[in-house]
Amino acid sequence: MYRLLPILLVATTTYAYEVPITGVVQSRCQIEMDTAGVYGNPNSYTLSTAVSDGGVQPVVRVDVSQADAYYARISHPNSFSSSPSLNDTPTFTGSTEVSSIGDAGMSGYEAAKTTFNNTTQYDLTVAGSTWFKTTSTITNGGQKAFPGGTYRTVVVAERIAK
Repeated sequence: MYRLLPILLVATTTYAYEVPITGVVQSRCQIEMDTAGVYGNPNSYTLSTAVSDGGVQPVVRVDVSQADAYYARISHPNSFSSSPSLNDTPTFTGSTEVSSIGDAGMSGYEAAKTTFNNTTQYDLTVAGSTWFKTTSTITNGGQKAFPGGTYRTVVVAERIAK
């Protein structure tokens, strides 16, 4: 009876191995800058990307190779990324809209967009390229003149997997 005990202990010993599995996922949605924005200065207290104010609207292109798998979220600026020291508190406003489409099926994107805070979201239901332009206007508080210098903001364009 004592001789069987060591054999039973050896027979119940098990070994476990962890075998890794790795995968690389490449997005089927790419975002590219098409046109850099420029602020016009139509008066001393306003900065604007509107063409009528001497500005240039920034444009991003979103390329989707798999339909109905992504949202595009584009946020207009709500603060300066860099600026001279300001003499008042500026007010930021803006909007984003479809400026061009690569497929007729995308014609409903603008009507179906959702907007919250400073962000506009589009449901990218069709494969292909879509161009989005953003308007940004900044008004210095109390109609005080902006100090001279370089002002920078950022439009943030994101792809969100569904």
